[in-house]
Amino acid sequence: MSTSVARSSVDTDLAELLPEGTARPPDVPREIFDAALRIILGQRRLDMRSLAAELKIGRTTLYRKAGSRDQLLGQVMWYLTRQALVRAYHEAAGLSGSTRVLLIIEHFLMFVSQQPSLRRLLESEPEAALRVLTSKHGIVQRGIVEALERLLAMEDRRGFRPVIDRPTLAYAIVRIGESFLYADVIADKKPDVGKAVTVIAQLLRE
Repeated sequence: MSTSVARSSVDTDLAELLPEGTARPPDVPREIFDAALRIILGQRRLDMRSLAAELKIGRTTLYRKAGSRDQLLGQVMWYLTRQALVRAYHEAAGLSGSTRVLLIIEHFLMFVSQQPSLRRLLESEPEAALRVLTSKHGIVQRGIVEALERLLAMEDRRGFRPVIDRPTLAYAIVRIGESFLYADVIADKKPDVGKAVTVIAQLLRE
């Protein structure tokens, strides 16, 4: 396979995995999103009053344009999550089936666990962090589940047939990942990506 054809195949798969790509969210003004992103990456608390003052706009305007604090925080975390998903996808280049799916999941969990801004958020605002990251109503968990369903669908076309149906499997994998990734906040235990991968591997059996 030529390099150009291989690159085209990768681009097609990535477009299917993340239809929205890795760009900033279109429904949040660029200046607001970038300011919020800088705050999170700087491991500072996202305070809407301070953000409005920094942007020289009223809080009412900020809320109207960006939504609630949780919504804006969710958009930032989903943006960072999409970056991690793409990095993880590239780590599994050339693989297929359960091996590919598991390696993408493993690298994704590793990238997320090593994100300083996420650890800072979990340590300083555990309740808000879990609400934004793990709620079924939030953009982050829903987005990861949907991306994982699409990944499983891609591998299904290549012959991968796990025992568990796709929607159930995708949701279960995400919940297991959350349980081990955020174990220090959820259960006062040390986060353990390795154990999460071990459990998830059992779910991927054909």
